[in-house]
Amino acid sequence: MVSKKSGACLVVAVGATMLLGAGSAQAATTTGSAPASGPAKLAKTDVGQALNGTTSGLGYGLAPVKDLRLDPWANSSADVLNNGATVKPDQGLASVGTGGLTGPLSAGGGIRDLPLVGGLTGVLPG
Repeated sequence: MVSKKSGACLVVAVGATMLLGAGSAQAATTTGSAPASGPAKLAKTDVGQALNGTTSGLGYGLAPVKDLRLDPWANSSADVLNNGATVKPDQGLASVGTGGLTGPLSAGGGIRDLPLVGGLTGVLPG
């Protein structure tokens, strides 16, 4: 019986053998020395493509960070952010509490779920 690991290793070994065999066959067909053409020259950089590649790479890198769970004890009995404090002022004013700020975190949310900072994460790619 062949395990999945040994089957995958076999496929990798066959692929590497084919690549190395093709490289050595190509090297054997080359004859003579390459003509001297002077110093090597670098190609001009396309700034638009470089910026596009950078922003798309940043998007893939930052997208998981935006949804990263900030409170490791969210939705558990040990969650300290689940305990809120509320103050009810006199003269019929609305109550003020900490649940609005800590609620998204104690529910297991990430940076984009925070009330003030969440809107700013839309500026970041991803």
